[in-house]
Parts: sequence; C-alpha cells; structure tokens
Amino acid sequence: MSTKVTVEVQRLPHADGLPLPAYQTTEAAGLDLLAAVPEGQPLTLAAGKTAMVPTGLAIALPPGFEAQVRPRSGLAAKHGVTVLNSPGTIDADYRGEIKVILINHGEAAFVIRRGERIAQMVVAPVVQAALVPVASLSETDRGAGGFGSTGR
Repeated sequence: MSTKVTVEVQRLPHADGLPLPAYQTTEAAGLDLLAAVPEGQPLTLAAGKTAMVPTGLAIALPPGFEAQVRPRSGLAAKHGVTVLNSPGTIDADYRGEIKVILINHGEAAFVIRRGERIAQMVVAPVVQAALVPVASLSETDRGAGGFGSTGR
C-alpha cells in the first residue's frame, strides 16, 4: 500500500515549458527528473566526466520526509551514465534548486537534451536517531566482521 504526501514544487524560470516530474507507472517508487538545460544547447557529458545538471525545480518537503535522487537504470545500463552521489539526499529544510550530479562511466560522450529524464526522485519518511554514548556494545555472532566477512 502506498501513501501519498503533499510536496510543494516551484518551477524556476529555466524550467518553463517542461512537465513536472511524474511517475511512469502506477506502482513506480520514483518520479522522473528532467534536465532543464537550454533548448538547442544540450550538455555533452564526456566519458569519465561529471556535470551538475539543473532540473529547474525547488521543493518544500514536509517535516519528517526526505527526497532521494537516484540513477535511472536505463541510462546506467545502456550508456554508463549514473548519479555520482547516489542516492543524493534532499532534506526537508532545503529550498534551493534540485540539481543532479551525473557521471559518465561509459566510453563515449553522452548528450543531455532539454526535457530528457536524467534521474529519479523518491520521497521517503525520515527517522532521526538519538545517539547514546556507551562504554561497550552488545555482542553478536558477527561481531566486528565486515567488508565481505559473511561471504563474497
């Protein structure tokens, strides 16, 4: 069962004419974010390079929520293009433009055109931890084993 939450969105001037992010299917978790690069001036992302791609959107999340910027699997699988800081976190108190840091792990340059779907945004509830200093931690079977200690 999915729950709906209201998120205010402001379209910045360089996003005029672009549709708002949308879910592509009824059960999709992520809204597709679009590139708000100038019409007729695509951004070319060379192999091995990064770019901060504007979306032309700012949002107001309700308290207790975050938005995560995640890669689109098709761009990663077909072109080697992914979100560098995946998932990128948008906090509820952030009011600036959402920008997507893309990296091209592919072998060829990748051209990003206005209105192209470049990432997805997932809105999720946040639980904040209350950290409690202790002298020692409880024992577990795993203990301090990490980084592949339980298998490959």
